[in-house]
Amino acid sequence: MNYPNKKIATKKFINYGKRGMNLENDINESNIYYRSIDKALIYKKPTPIRIVKTSFNEIKGITINEAYYEVPSTTDYNGIYKGKYIDFEAKETKNKTSFSLRNIHSHQINHLCSVIDHGGIAFVIIRFTELNKTFFLDAKYLKDFINNNERKSIPLNYIEEYGHLIEEKYNPRIDYLKIIDKNYLGE
Repeated sequence: MNYPNKKIATKKFINYGKRGMNLENDINESNIYYRSIDKALIYKKPTPIRIVKTSFNEIKGITINEAYYEVPSTTDYNGIYKGKYIDFEAKETKNKTSFSLRNIHSHQINHLCSVIDHGGIAFVIIRFTELNKTFFLDAKYLKDFINNNERKSIPLNYIEEYGHLIEEKYNPRIDYLKIIDKNYLGE
């Protein structure tokens, strides 16, 4: 738009394109921060693959040409914090009202339940990207919902009631250990 004094008004471009893809990055950065201050040792688990075919290029080095998943992956993250084993899955949804159970596999739910059964701390971190809200949901509430409901998605109000809103900040970006301190360790 041209104004009388010849100044041109321009719209500032804000890139929201990757906003929904940042949960794992935020958690990875938080875990790096936790390790750097010697607070916890929590890592992203690699997906187990079997390499079938490779090739070598002098410029690129070794390239994997064919591979497949050996076994279904369990969860995204595990580690230790204050002597407690921690295991969790991180998921994002663009849905504003619920979290689809299609986003989490039954073997992952079974794994989280096994962690609880063996005395560990297991949970899911769910980010509602369109709402810009991230929640911590204990795996026992995930299991309870699945066992007591026919729905194929968990309503946001259930997650708000039984989960914990994670306050996002600069460092650590996703301070999920604060929730563990308060709700599991009584601090």
